[in-house]
Amino acid sequence: MCGRFTLRTDPKSVAEHFELAELPLLEPRYNIAPGQPVDVVRAVPAGASNSEGPSGARREWSRLQWGLVPQWAKTPSEAGWINARAETAATRPAFRAAFRYRRCLVPADGFYEWKRLDHRKQPYFIHFRDDRLFAFAGLWESRESEDGSVLESCAVLTTGPNALMSQIHDRMPAILPPELYADWLNLDLQDPVALQGLLRPYPAEEMEAFPVGNYVNAPVHEGPRCLERGEIPGSLF
Repeated sequence: MCGRFTLRTDPKSVAEHFELAELPLLEPRYNIAPGQPVDVVRAVPAGASNSEGPSGARREWSRLQWGLVPQWAKTPSEAGWINARAETAATRPAFRAAFRYRRCLVPADGFYEWKRLDHRKQPYFIHFRDDRLFAFAGLWESRESEDGSVLESCAVLTTGPNALMSQIHDRMPAILPPELYADWLNLDLQDPVALQGLLRPYPAEEMEAFPVGNYVNAPVHEGPRCLERGEIPGSLF
């Protein structure tokens, strides 16, 4: 699964990586949690936003709630579904429309996962060895309430683990390489089989994981302290 992540990369690098026409408004975030606002890149019809994208669409930088609330939900929940399984998202009622028509990239430069050790859970930070920016595959929805207010929300897709993640958890977020961004955002690509083919465990050899302290356990905690390394006797890492 994916329940916390970071986005510490500077706005200029983010704009260049995702081919945005304008710099996004960003501050470093070390502990992005469910229910909080998250930044995404999505495709919108040409003329509606800022940067040219696939199939005549444009790329838009948006801030949504992390926790997808389907259009048909009777009442919006505080968080909704934070994750969607890549293997079943195309058929599950909560995700199937978004999987075909409303996909997004969720920028990140690391994420946390908790490994069960004896009678406690140990948080780990997982990122690329060069600490580079990347993107989770995401889905988004827009739901209008009776009072006319609109809630836009999103979920992160997950896959089975790679060799590194299998030592921590049985799931991991679906990380897309940059060469697949355009395909994932392509508004004309709606075939579930083709889309599922883009969602695979990312190669483990490019990633690393290390234990961090319990400070990150509280969603209200922010800042570099979240990444302070912890010590685990006999750790695999």
